[in-house]
Amino acid sequence: MPALRCAYQAYKPIESLTHPPPSFHAYGMERIHATCIVIKGQGVLLRGAPGSGKSDLALRLIEDGAGLVADDYTELTSDGKTLNANAPKAIQGMLEVRGIGIVRMGCVPRAEVKALFDLVPLADIERLPDPQTETLLGIDIPLYQIHAFDASAPAKVRWALKAQQENLFHSQ
Repeated sequence: MPALRCAYQAYKPIESLTHPPPSFHAYGMERIHATCIVIKGQGVLLRGAPGSGKSDLALRLIEDGAGLVADDYTELTSDGKTLNANAPKAIQGMLEVRGIGIVRMGCVPRAEVKALFDLVPLADIERLPDPQTETLLGIDIPLYQIHAFDASAPAKVRWALKAQQENLFHSQ
């Protein structure tokens, strides 16, 4: 009877599966340290320091119907009118679930980025912030700051997208 073989790979954070993010501005491409998900066709970048909750928030949004584009590193491209996101090939379809390991899941190959969320400590969040944008590869993207570990964080992401799309923000 042949011995059973198991292809076991030791757990490594997704960061160790990629090289430091290069910048390819001259080619209209940039790799950033962010997770990207898609909600109803709208790409969302979740950006923050290691341990800020990028993958955790993405997992909660995916459990509620969002799609994974890229975890931890996201490649951005621009045609001058839209900003698109996709996963580096080495990590496509993988999500780091802290305390569990890296899991494979279906993914969305590309998404048009509609919002950027910086994941920051709770004390750094303004109660009523002024609208902000950040320019990525020549495209202005609405920018929000949230605390990823708030129970309401997934709802805040969804409401920000809805408010953008339906012009629901109150002008002061």
